[in-house]
Amino acid sequence: MTAPRQPVTTVCRAPRPIAFDFGAERRHIESMAILKIARMGHPVLRGRAQPVEDPTAPEIRRLIEDMLETMDDADGVGLAAPQVHVPLRLVVFRLPPERLSPGEHGDERIADAAEAAGSAEDVPMALINPVLEPLGPEQELGWEGCLSVPGLRGVVPRFTRLRYRALDVSGRPFERTAEGFHARVVQHECDHLEGILYPMRMTDLSLLGFEPEMSRYPLTNRTSEQAGS
Repeated sequence: MTAPRQPVTTVCRAPRPIAFDFGAERRHIESMAILKIARMGHPVLRGRAQPVEDPTAPEIRRLIEDMLETMDDADGVGLAAPQVHVPLRLVVFRLPPERLSPGEHGDERIADAAEAAGSAEDVPMALINPVLEPLGPEQELGWEGCLSVPGLRGVVPRFTRLRYRALDVSGRPFERTAEGFHARVVQHECDHLEGILYPMRMTDLSLLGFEPEMSRYPLTNRTSEQAGS
C-alpha cells in the first residue's frame, strides 16, 4: 500500500502450513536488498499465498528485512510477500504515530516495535500467517494506492475495526485490535495474500484515477464527501 496523498469482508484464513522451496527466490533475496515489485497482471498477484512453515528461518528474517527496505525505497506504508514474487503469507507495514488511534499509542507490542526500530517516527510491523476478523459490520470509504498498481489511486470500502492474529519473527502467536488507518493497511496487505488487489474491492470505479489527473482535477465536494475524504 502506498502512502495516502488525499484525505481519506476481508478475512484471511490460515490453511494448513505447506513447505515452500525458495529456490531462485532465495538466491534473489540473498543477493539484493531492494526487491523487484510485481505489478498488476503478474500471476503471483492472482493466486492464494502459502503459509510460512518456519517463521524463524533465516530466509524469512532476511525476507522481512528486504521487504521493509523495498517498501521504504518505494515510499510505501505496506508490502505483502507476493508483491516481491514470494507467494507466502507474510506482510510488513509501518504505522506513522500520527495515524494511530488514541488507544493504539499504549499498545505494548507497537511500543516495543518502535523501540526496536530506534525511531519514534514510525513503527515497522511484520505479520506471519495472519488471520483477520472484522469487529462489526461498519465500513468506511478511504483513498488507497498500491505499489503493484503504480500511478493509480481509488476509493475503497474497508471495515473500520478488526482483530488480527499472526505469528511474529520468533514464531510466537499474538493478536491485536486495529481501527482506522491501521485497520485499512492490514486489510489492504492481507488482500494480497488472497490474490485480491484494491480495485477489485471498489464499489464505484468513477473514483479510480491516475494521481496527476486526480490532483489536477480535484473531485467535487459531493464526490469527496461520498468518498469519505
